[in-house]
Amino acid sequence: MDDCIFCKIIKGEIPSYTVYEDDVVKAFLDISQGTPGHTLVVPKKHVKDIFAYDPDLAAAVFSRIPKIARAIKASNPDIKGMNIVNNNGKVAYQSVFHSHIHLVPRYSDHDDFKMIFKDNSGDYNDEKYKAIQDSIIKQFN
Repeated sequence: MDDCIFCKIIKGEIPSYTVYEDDVVKAFLDISQGTPGHTLVVPKKHVKDIFAYDPDLAAAVFSRIPKIARAIKASNPDIKGMNIVNNNGKVAYQSVFHSHIHLVPRYSDHDDFKMIFKDNSGDYNDEKYKAIQDSIIKQFN
């Protein structure tokens, strides 16, 4: 896509700090550096989000994540863990509408990166859980 910033990075029209590249993906440092080493893994094929992947592209892209994650972790002995995040849709904080996976190295509990999962379990009972479960299961038929 002509106006997609990630497509321009993939084509070399915009410079990037590439850490890995092959025929399927390009991995480069996120300009924001949420933590040092924060890397984006981007499929070279333009796909808007996870909902646009076909099984082959998903297998190809996601099979590369462990290798790239291991390289990032090995690059700095202070890295203790990693968040792997994929935002889909504006409401889910997707800001560039070319699918990308964030690999965010974690150095400590105080490295200024946070994800909060609120516990809403008090709002649910067996009936509500089963209704959601059934609604999802029906989509596979």
